[in-house]
Amino acid sequence: MRYTDRTYIMGILNVTPDSFYDGGKFFDIEHAVKHAYEMIEQGADIVDIGGNSTRPGSVQVSPEEEFKRIEPVLKKLRKKKHVQLSVDTFYPEVAQKVIDLGVDIINDVTGLRENNGLAKIVAKNNTQIIIMHSKGEPKNMQEKPFYSDVINDVTCSLKRSIDIAKNAGIRDENIIIDPGIGFGKTIDHNIMIIKYLESFKKLMYPILLGVSRKSFIGKVIDKEDPKDRYRGSIAANVIGILNGANIIRVHDVEDMKEIALFCDRVKRVKMKEALIC
Repeated sequence: MRYTDRTYIMGILNVTPDSFYDGGKFFDIEHAVKHAYEMIEQGADIVDIGGNSTRPGSVQVSPEEEFKRIEPVLKKLRKKKHVQLSVDTFYPEVAQKVIDLGVDIINDVTGLRENNGLAKIVAKNNTQIIIMHSKGEPKNMQEKPFYSDVINDVTCSLKRSIDIAKNAGIRDENIIIDPGIGFGKTIDHNIMIIKYLESFKKLMYPILLGVSRKSFIGKVIDKEDPKDRYRGSIAANVIGILNGANIIRVHDVEDMKEIALFCDRVKRVKMKEALIC
């Protein structure tokens, strides 16, 4: 699947106690599974499950704890094969276990830069991989991030990650890229990436955009509480889709699905060659 015929919707399912928007809300297994089913009914193409918060300032949990959180949810969801399942992890041992449970996509916030064997596991299992750009670690990534040219620097970093993937044997058709909104970037860096998202098309891979309710939106619209960043998230996703996003990672699946349908219709309209009157 190359994600080029329309905009695909990735629903976020955080089974963590400390994620920035819904931390603790779906930490209970039954609540998590119920929410996943709701997102599927609302039109999610992918459910992205995370057991390790990557919000700014967070401290990472062990692979054992991460898998302990994810495993029971995956076991209940793997029968829903009309939807793709993604797991947000950078631990190779977790990746292998969730792939064995039927996961289709590994979502790696480190962009395969940890040199920990994750790329080889993804290649061996012919699994899809989301390669995300980040700068620093969640605990320090927002401490004065600097780029000489954010679009060029992120592009070059993603290219290096793609090279790691391909050298490990990951097939082109299994690679998705994510410029990493909010991961080691200022407000202006994030806005620049959204505005010039189409620049990343030169890498020739589907682009995932994750902006939903993030803090930079709150700072732009003066809304501290993530619950109040809904309308700002709509604006950021609309601009992102029109500028080339193939997949949007969202909390509000039903509404963003409708928005994506409209944006896709706009994108399909072609202007005839102008006549000189």
